[in-house]
Amino acid sequence: MDYMTVQVITPNGICYDHHAYFILLSTVDGELGVLPNMIPTIASLKIDELKVRRIDDEKHVDWISINGGIAEVRNNLVTIVADSAERERDIDVTRAERAKRRAESELQEAENKRDVDAAKRAEVALHRALNRLRVSNHR
Repeated sequence: MDYMTVQVITPNGICYDHHAYFILLSTVDGELGVLPNMIPTIASLKIDELKVRRIDDEKHVDWISINGGIAEVRNNLVTIVADSAERERDIDVTRAERAKRRAESELQEAENKRDVDAAKRAEVALHRALNRLRVSNHR
């Protein structure tokens, strides 16, 4: 059976590098399922989770928190260049909870001051924290 190589690259280096039968990406245009031998594709990614079904065991699924970026599918290589990314096993839940509370506080403060830019930044920070917490629940 055919498979793909999946690489997740961040400014800090390679975060993930494995073989897979199936990948589920969240793009700005909706969800995209990727299978081996797919036509070449480039897509912008949202802040969301990445699902990778590994080849070593049909039930082995890796979950990765992706915080925006670009995915390229070409010749059974899926390259994801992300702003930041974390595997479910690497997420510090306590730190993610603190980030969530801090973002909620900053959002409330920005809304009280009617600071649209600060509110948008806080919303993105909150979305990232919630994404990390959601991915950490797959453990």
